[in-house]
Amino acid sequence: MFSPTPTAAKRTLEFFTANIRNPNTRKAYARAVAEFAAWCANNRLEDLAEIEPVHVAAYVEQLQQRLAAPSVKLHLAALRVLFDWLVVGQIIRTNPASSVRGPKHSVRKGKTPVLTAEEARALLDAIDLSTPAGLRDRALIGLMVYTFARVGAAIAMRVGDVYVQGRRTWVRLHEKGGKQHEMPCHHNLDDYLHAYIDGAQLAGDDEGFLFRSSVGRTGTLSERPISQADVYRMIGRRGAAADVRTKIGCHSFRATGITEYLRNGGKLEVAQQMANHESARTTGLYDRRGDGVSLDEVERIVI
Repeated sequence: MFSPTPTAAKRTLEFFTANIRNPNTRKAYARAVAEFAAWCANNRLEDLAEIEPVHVAAYVEQLQQRLAAPSVKLHLAALRVLFDWLVVGQIIRTNPASSVRGPKHSVRKGKTPVLTAEEARALLDAIDLSTPAGLRDRALIGLMVYTFARVGAAIAMRVGDVYVQGRRTWVRLHEKGGKQHEMPCHHNLDDYLHAYIDGAQLAGDDEGFLFRSSVGRTGTLSERPISQADVYRMIGRRGAAADVRTKIGCHSFRATGITEYLRNGGKLEVAQQMANHESARTTGLYDRRGDGVSLDEVERIVI
């Protein structure tokens, strides 16, 4: 549907390859555009020039019946930027999605599950450190807790991204948009990283991946980086072993670290810098200190 001519096909391909650099964004936008293309085909819209705002609006109305508001807004954003790209490339004259309004959505608190400090400590202490994989898992979880690192930035690290400066261990994180973010290590993280690098015999392999995949169930490591899906499964196993009842994921440790930092007197603007957020409002979504306050108030209902 989006390739009625070789020129349009080439321009669309360039949108997903040359214009979008982040692989996660590329995947999400590609899925959104493919779903819209299928909808258009089902409604006999066979030419890009035939698509009008009323068609996009009708599609958005249908999306709202099965998707949450943030997902609908993502789909609409994908269509807007794609059609903008096609307008600039003179494939179509106007952007049919530009005037279509998405659903209203306001968020004051994020949905990411957060651990208490005691749960996070119990999880870290429950990890079996007798294998390189165990040392890796503790170091990886510790990195996300103590530096607020995104899992994507963590698994992209090389051994050389752990370095000493001013007698302190620092880490270099490769964040979204090609940005490098450097952070000093908490003393616990310092211990975890060096125990892992020494135990897995990674010292000196500066260009090798820091967090590596396991070889079967042997506990030994390969030279390949661990995948985000494997990190998610590992967290599930480690959480179950530590009897952590909270349903946690990769992002939970970033939220846990930010919440505990703020709970212990940290400043929001500094947390924003540490988390490498563009906006303090985004950082605020990870602040879950109010959860404890709400629970205390609920317990006042003595019946």
